[in-house]
Amino acid sequence: MHFPRLPDWLVYLAVVLALLIAAVGRQERADAPPPPPPVAGGEGLPLGPASPFDPQVVVDVPGQAEPGIGTAFSVADSGVWITARHVVEGCTQTAIVVANGRGVEAKVHIDPRGEAAILTTDGGAPPLPLALDRPLRKGDRAFHPGFPQGEAGEATSRLLGRENLEVRGRGARTESVLVWAETGRTDSLKGSLAGLSGAPALDSSGRVIGVTVAESPRRGRIYTTAPETVLAALAATKEHPSSFAVGEPINTDNYGRVADTLRRDLRVAQVICMKAGPEV
Repeated sequence: MHFPRLPDWLVYLAVVLALLIAAVGRQERADAPPPPPPVAGGEGLPLGPASPFDPQVVVDVPGQAEPGIGTAFSVADSGVWITARHVVEGCTQTAIVVANGRGVEAKVHIDPRGEAAILTTDGGAPPLPLALDRPLRKGDRAFHPGFPQGEAGEATSRLLGRENLEVRGRGARTESVLVWAETGRTDSLKGSLAGLSGAPALDSSGRVIGVTVAESPRRGRIYTTAPETVLAALAATKEHPSSFAVGEPINTDNYGRVADTLRRDLRVAQVICMKAGPEV
């Protein structure tokens, strides 16, 4: 039996292909693995330092202080509290509510550089622990227990990043704040979160990482002080928070119950500006 003789060009082509395959197979390859999928919205990335190039949000503060209600929280059982500056600025009398119809007069100490204010009273409540030096990451969750609309309530949020808060009017200034996307609140709470100003922003361990200072209902945003703002306010007033405070773990299933406990123990309390002061 005789096989047909292959054309010479076909034999040469087969030899060339074999040599080419052998040469390519011996080449070194050091390809990197494919990159991981991008993180949605930068979630999980470390929060960067404050920058003048951060987005800006504007708040107008009237020249005349108005009576108002906000939230404060204890940081030392000797009677040291923190709230939002605009809640108490310009008031001639400020009180921490300790029971229905009863309040304890508070002295107001304002750091003119930021939106945090320190209150002091004769005697205090069990303090909340501070975690102002804790590294923050985009996507971190916070819990905001307080008194929105003058009633007990709370909200939860996710960290988006930094913005520059420009305050116009009384106490005009620009400062770096943290912006959070609201992701939940008390079931019966509708509309504005007014009255939640001054509430602590707590991490999942129940530690303070900021002070709630503003909201943007249309955008679903909550604004808190940056950690350095609170540290500067405490340093300016020479008040020392307790170093032995213990927080309670918080999650999206129990934050309503934890908030109720904090209010009952007066670790989170209502603060009232009793009377408007003169125009400044």
